[in-house]
Amino acid sequence: MLKNLHIQNYALIDRLDIEFQQGLNIVTGETGAGKSILLGALSLLLGQRADTSVLKDTSSSCIVEGLFNFTGYNLNDFFADNDIDYYDNTIIRRQINESGKSRAFINETPVNLNVLKDLGSLIIDIHSQHENLLLGNGQFQMNVLDSFASLADDLNRYKDQFKLYQSNKVELEKLLSESTNTRKDLDYLQFQLNELIQAKLKVGELNELEILQQQLTHANEIKLSLQSVADALTNDTISAVNMLKDTESSLKRISNFFPDAIDLEKRVESCRVELKDISNEIDLKNGRVDVDPAQLEFVSSRLDLLYALLQKHRLDSIDDLILLRDEIDSKVNFISNLDFNLDQKKKNLADIEKQLNTLAQALSNRRKAAIPIIENNIIDLLVQLGIKHAAFKVDIQKNEIFQVSGTDRITFLFSANKQIPLQELSKVASGGELSRLMLSLKSMMIKSSGLPTIIFDEIDTGVSGEIADKVGNIIHDMADGMQVINITHLPQIASKGKNHFLVYKDNHSANSTTKIKLLDSKERVIEIAKMLSGEKLTEAALTNAKELLSMNGN
Repeated sequence: MLKNLHIQNYALIDRLDIEFQQGLNIVTGETGAGKSILLGALSLLLGQRADTSVLKDTSSSCIVEGLFNFTGYNLNDFFADNDIDYYDNTIIRRQINESGKSRAFINETPVNLNVLKDLGSLIIDIHSQHENLLLGNGQFQMNVLDSFASLADDLNRYKDQFKLYQSNKVELEKLLSESTNTRKDLDYLQFQLNELIQAKLKVGELNELEILQQQLTHANEIKLSLQSVADALTNDTISAVNMLKDTESSLKRISNFFPDAIDLEKRVESCRVELKDISNEIDLKNGRVDVDPAQLEFVSSRLDLLYALLQKHRLDSIDDLILLRDEIDSKVNFISNLDFNLDQKKKNLADIEKQLNTLAQALSNRRKAAIPIIENNIIDLLVQLGIKHAAFKVDIQKNEIFQVSGTDRITFLFSANKQIPLQELSKVASGGELSRLMLSLKSMMIKSSGLPTIIFDEIDTGVSGEIADKVGNIIHDMADGMQVINITHLPQIASKGKNHFLVYKDNHSANSTTKIKLLDSKERVIEIAKMLSGEKLTEAALTNAKELLSMNGN
């Protein structure tokens, strides 16, 4: 329940602190005094977006803080799931600074607006006047039925399966689309793959072939040059090797009387041996160089093939061609396995759909079981509220496709008179009838929802007199075991509250300011008397006010 609401610098409010109690809390005040401002401030704690327009003083921040008692409402799991410290007395704070930036905290832990909204849905139901229009909305009607039938767990299981069904359906459609498109390319891809496989590509082959082609093309020139070098080194009488031999002999002749010649002789000998070795290697290499037109033709043909493949696929190296070959091979394998993959995906989707249908049918069965109880309860409440010939029916039809809430389509049918057949709510219900019907539905929903607090913003619109008293009785009964905060203009309802708050506008300062006060017993008599007779109090109004309060134990 909401124990305390602190509001600072919001709209017409400078600063307010309100202590609410368990049971029925009544809020009254003249039109324009600021009752709706209280709801706006409270909505900030429940995740509503805000900007600088909420600031009364644009040079300072707006702060709204609520102290809630959650004892007995099993909210520990929510706090644990969102990594927030849980306390039975929890503080929720929202701050909007001068630039419009918003910050939110639960027990001093920063949270985002989605967390505030999720927590708000578990602790408070705010019913404003425009919500009566929701009665004609099919999803709202579905929510009413599901709330009364306590289908939250069943519905969550269905929704999880529905998400799985949708994701797998999308995957299958994507696979089917790929199948249609890729099958057209299979022959072409297979041709490309065969061409690349037959090429027997090898890493580094292109460079080797280019070198070999140069050697084969210039084979005669190479052989002639190598032979010329060999002749210069060893084959002629004036070859380099023979000349070095003569040099060695000359140095050796003077070595006995010129010691430096010994070292020079060894060095010359080393050069001669090296040149002899070079000559032998040249002979070997010359023998390996062949003038082979057939091999040259083969190498040139191979190079032409590789160059053609590189140009065709607009690539720069054999390595790139090998990568392309492997990619095409993967695509061909994928397409070749499409039929198998499609069969598996279809089978998997069929299994998921079967489970989804079972869950949808379970939801439908529980809804159908709850409908007669809802219909009887609503009719009883409407009769109590003065619609003596009320008829109410929940029509349930089956959709052909799965929806987010199952396969059911829910329609509320209503008639207030015997001679008028049941029709959709939006076509037959007046404003007053909608208010009474919404109150009846809310009273049932709250009993099954387990919410700590419900706030009514003039749900009594369109009713008066004896009916207003009966509306008040239902609201009073709802407050047995929970907190109800009811904003009203009707004295019959105001007199039933455990606590009575007056919202008023203080015009003494330069700027009008909204304030609120908890009325004592005498002030309460005066306020209800004003609601009965207007600003000019009469003895009759005061007497009537006292009687109303006395009749309701106040």
